[in-house]
Amino acid sequence: MKFISWNIDSLNAALTGTSPRSEQSRDVIKKIAAQNADFIAIQETKLGEAGLLPAHKAALQNYFPDYDYAYVSSVPPAKKGYAGTISFYKKGAAVKADFPKIGAPDTMDSEGRIVTLETDAFYFVQVYTPNSGDGLKRLSERQAWDKKYADYLSALDEKKPVIACGDFNVAHTEIDLANPDSNHFSAGFTDEERAGFTELLGRGFVDTFRKVHGEVKGAYSWWSQRITTAKANNAGWRIDYFLTSERIAPKVSRSEIMDSGARPDHAPLLMEIDL
Repeated sequence: MKFISWNIDSLNAALTGTSPRSEQSRDVIKKIAAQNADFIAIQETKLGEAGLLPAHKAALQNYFPDYDYAYVSSVPPAKKGYAGTISFYKKGAAVKADFPKIGAPDTMDSEGRIVTLETDAFYFVQVYTPNSGDGLKRLSERQAWDKKYADYLSALDEKKPVIACGDFNVAHTEIDLANPDSNHFSAGFTDEERAGFTELLGRGFVDTFRKVHGEVKGAYSWWSQRITTAKANNAGWRIDYFLTSERIAPKVSRSEIMDSGARPDHAPLLMEIDL
């Protein structure tokens, strides 16, 4: 089975925008669609409270005609047009969708951050983990989120195997970003965030990229848009992941970062597993 995950940074812009970056985003969408994956997870949709509009639905039908989808958007008291996630699955698949609230602090449970698809054989969970923010203003809430999310995945894992993916907003080790020395107090590379991810893996989950590729360096999934040369110089971070329950990790045959061309920000991930 084939799975893809991507932080799109605005589904509306990608589907209906006219900027050069929107064109780049559509090129990535076409690459994703060409893979004919069984499941596709997309984070940071940034849809309004009304959700998908007719223009969005028409565009998705054009790109992904063989898929159904389940999505959740940010709703009050959370900010409008913020976060949001959508998961695609092949039409006719026996899938049950859930949009869990995990007891997270602040407005995090209202920000549309998790979609869980349950099949007969496994759970497919995508997440858009909250960013700790400028000045680490949301770090304490982020730490609470990490604990609640680990509890949630562990509870699912007790029932059947889990495949979890998404933008986890953390570079786990020093080889997961180009410039670790200057980023130990930056959101996404604090000791607290890294410890939270270590704790999650310790609950019985495997980082499939590291399982397949070992300690390879220079492999990143995100490059800052604020630094115009970041992508060209490969000054990136690996903050997007495919995790699996330990008992199915040996079945993973591929775990890759897809080529997103010149487009900065996130690149999609692709994983294949024999289930």
